[in-house]
Amino acid sequence: MKLKHNINPVLLQFINFIVLVYSLVTYIPWYILSGSKQAIAKAKQVKARPVNNKPGGAYRSVNSLHCLASVLYPGCDTLDKVFKYAKTKYKDKKLLGTREILKEEDEIQPSGKVFKKVILGKYTWLSYEDVYIKAVNFGNGLAVLGQQPKTNIAIFCETRAEWMIAAQACFMCNYQLVTLYATLGGPAIVHGLNETEVTTIITSKELMQTKLKEIVSQVPLLRHIITVDGKPTTWSEFPKGVIVHTMASVQAMGAKADTGNKQPSRPVPSDIAVIMYTSGSTGIPKGVMISHCNIIAGITGMAERIPNLGEKDIYIGYLPLAHVLELSAELVCLSHGCRIGYSSPQTLADQSSKIKKGSKGDVTTLKPTLMAAVPEIMDRIYKNVMNKVNEMTSFQRNLFILAYNYKMEQISKGYTTPLCDSLIFRKVRMLLGGKIRVLLCGGAPLSAATQRFMNICFCCPVGQGYGLTESAGAGTITEVWDYTTGRVGAPLVCCEIKLMNWEEGGYYNTDKPYPRGEILIGGQNVTVGYYKNEARTRQDFTVDENGQRWLHTGDIGEFHHDGCLKIIDRKKDLVKLQAGEYVSLGKVEAALKNLPLVDNICAYASSFHSYVIGFVVPNQKELAELARKKGFKGTWEEICNSPEMEKEVLKVLAEAAMAANLEKFEIPVKIRLSPDPWTPETGLVTDAFKLKRKELTAFYQTDIERMYGKTVK
Repeated sequence: MKLKHNINPVLLQFINFIVLVYSLVTYIPWYILSGSKQAIAKAKQVKARPVNNKPGGAYRSVNSLHCLASVLYPGCDTLDKVFKYAKTKYKDKKLLGTREILKEEDEIQPSGKVFKKVILGKYTWLSYEDVYIKAVNFGNGLAVLGQQPKTNIAIFCETRAEWMIAAQACFMCNYQLVTLYATLGGPAIVHGLNETEVTTIITSKELMQTKLKEIVSQVPLLRHIITVDGKPTTWSEFPKGVIVHTMASVQAMGAKADTGNKQPSRPVPSDIAVIMYTSGSTGIPKGVMISHCNIIAGITGMAERIPNLGEKDIYIGYLPLAHVLELSAELVCLSHGCRIGYSSPQTLADQSSKIKKGSKGDVTTLKPTLMAAVPEIMDRIYKNVMNKVNEMTSFQRNLFILAYNYKMEQISKGYTTPLCDSLIFRKVRMLLGGKIRVLLCGGAPLSAATQRFMNICFCCPVGQGYGLTESAGAGTITEVWDYTTGRVGAPLVCCEIKLMNWEEGGYYNTDKPYPRGEILIGGQNVTVGYYKNEARTRQDFTVDENGQRWLHTGDIGEFHHDGCLKIIDRKKDLVKLQAGEYVSLGKVEAALKNLPLVDNICAYASSFHSYVIGFVVPNQKELAELARKKGFKGTWEEICNSPEMEKEVLKVLAEAAMAANLEKFEIPVKIRLSPDPWTPETGLVTDAFKLKRKELTAFYQTDIERMYGKTVK
């Protein structure tokens, strides 16, 4: 959608004439020199086809119609072999980078709260050879502590170089790595550790002090805690029999260990590499068993969608490594000679919460070329930039809008705009370091408005990916020359996708013009199932007559004529209202979440009532301004709790909903404004910032009853 300007019509005609002349003069040399002729042709090509003409037939990438890809390199069918191959090929090249902390200080806010701020130095790097040696020593040290092949070992740690070193050690020694999000609550951590019966956990000093200390007595089998970042504080209240080590001391044990006479137990492709506990948008976390061949097939498919991937690339790692998106992305980079520089959401950009004003965030220092993000982060960037645009002078704002609208037209035709990129969008691009060439979004659907904004302002392809933990993160990724929005691309070369009828929702694979239905993913990337949960495994996974394993995703999609997939609904998000209409809660949220006034929104509907309600985390600046215009005075909590302000926000939501062509019954009738944001720490969203509907419903139960006028069944 184009941005609106307020330029004098006569001046606008003159500007349009200048732009037309510029376009005509530059078109021919651009067309000859840029190589975009091939990109335009590729964008129009069919990207996937059904393997047969039957309704519901599986779609495959045109690059793997006859045989699905399963290995990156010949003979490298387990993760230890992949790393050994990469270590041999890129031996002295930089691999893992960490910024040194120069200074830490407490900064007192006007509210009295104390925020910790840091000043960071340069990145220091470990080479492929360094990482390999550290991983070998750590794996041998774990064996000294009694870890046996094919037994579980947990990692509960922030995203950092030591996480990847520990993972590679486990892959080499055939230890089954149990991954837990650093933001999980105590009961979820206890559940994961006890279900997998781990005796050893790898963590950080901070997480040991803030999370593990409180629950360690509830994990009776635990014997060893290994901290990755130096000698921890010891507590007398730690249960007897639990020994605390540092990663360095375990590596020292491994370096001294006599392994000469021992035959190492190497994994085979079908062995479990990771038991990944999903953060779970519903219920308690489930452990997904992912084998070596599952992960390798997945990263093989992902790597094929990133052109010219190699030693010149730098990836910035800041998403949770316990999430399949980040782990897969880093393994893709590690296997192709890329550098991985570590960061965190609190230190990512110059404006991030822990970066001291005037010092540099991680993207500015690292200047990455590759980056992965979840929609929540992209939506925040979009809103922050648009807020700054609205604060510009009239001339600056209109210049930005003209350039934005011009570039939108050009990229929709497959053209580039080098002049706009260098003169207008350079400052925006520098927010991510200025060198990003591919930005991949996954974890949840990305709105078309945000995707187009990122395409335009960051001057790089913004690809959407679709995959689940249960498919080793792999499913689809848009190709870099596909500038359409709202789609997630064609199936990767490692898998095939088919649509199964869902009669209750009215979706059929015979629908015209596009076949629709529940998305099923098949291929070697489809995982083994859920740990100690046969019933759920049988529910979500099936095997067909050809021996192909299929994952039933619960997502509803449609295939377009070029073989690209679009996610249009989710089975769990569909609610039937009292009058019989079906409401897609995800559709309602997608239509409203990009409003400047909305930081986050959760739609809710009850089958016992005839209308939709919602919970909204408002943008503090926008809501305060709206309150000022309406003459409402009070604290932030008073503004959010005001029925008057709820009505004003509802008016804004209704206008946006009508503009997005929502049906009248889909538009929220009542809302609750939340003064507190939803973060993974609150337990109301996952680490990928997906809504936890069950937890949100419980949290706002009193408000639900108020908005519906009686107790909801």
